[in-house]
Amino acid sequence: MSDEIRGRIVQAQSGFYNVETDQGILVCQLRGRLKKGRKLGDIAAIGDWVRITLQEPGKGMIEEVEPRSTMLYRMAPTPRGEYQQIIIANPDQAVFVFSVQEPEPRLRMLDRFLAITEKEKIESFIVANKIDLSGRRQAQILFQRYQKIGYPVFYTSVPKKIGLRALHKQLIGRTSVFAGPSGAGKSSLLNAIQPGLGLAVKEVSEATNKGKHTTVSRKLLPLEEGGYVADTPGLKALDLWDITPEEVDGYFREISQALKHCRFSDCTHTHEPGCAVIEAIKKKKIHPERYQSYLRMREVEEDKIPWF
Repeated sequence: MSDEIRGRIVQAQSGFYNVETDQGILVCQLRGRLKKGRKLGDIAAIGDWVRITLQEPGKGMIEEVEPRSTMLYRMAPTPRGEYQQIIIANPDQAVFVFSVQEPEPRLRMLDRFLAITEKEKIESFIVANKIDLSGRRQAQILFQRYQKIGYPVFYTSVPKKIGLRALHKQLIGRTSVFAGPSGAGKSSLLNAIQPGLGLAVKEVSEATNKGKHTTVSRKLLPLEEGGYVADTPGLKALDLWDITPEEVDGYFREISQALKHCRFSDCTHTHEPGCAVIEAIKKKKIHPERYQSYLRMREVEEDKIPWF
């Protein structure tokens, strides 16, 4: 239709969607035909590109939801089976914020986050925050395992104003999903990048944690120099869905590389002589703790996991 307007959903709550367009923010609902039939997942979500028709000033009707290039989702159980709840559609990158100290970094959580974004083909990078508490050297000892396999790591400190400009530059013009454990300093970082942004993220996060996915407002928060930030507390509940243990191989970059040289098609990568993965660990090409995370995601029994 010639009078359709293209826009992007920046807020969703209770069947109403705020859509950013060239004509400003329009409050929209879904056209009835889009809601027909059995629903196995969210029809529209923040980050979706949509086509709408104007109904009256400031209001519109969503006629079409464009195909998603990427998305983060979780499977929610319902009486009719599992339902795909879209946390965010079309993110450009995921930003995983972990503190070096206070609290100690939960790197197994980070490994799981990275595996999820590898599966969904979403670019990711890591923020090692609070380096003023440990010093850069100690922070690098902890996080250089990720740099070695191609994940950019930003070393930051809000009190010392370290790394903030570089991090800010990485966010401009992109839709960024932030995640990380409580206390890592995410809100402080965002406030340092743009005053008030961290507080806004915290308010959305708290509301999401308290409510149900049918009523909670999800938002993309705009950056003054272009781009959006989305906080996703739901990311902590994400898991790798509908995959075989062998598929996990592809979600660990360094292990995927080593597997190309493995002699055994049915190798468990736990004890076989000549296993390329075990050899890579011995040669320090694979970090032992990353290997432990990998085996746990493959659901290898605890007593069969070797330690190096």
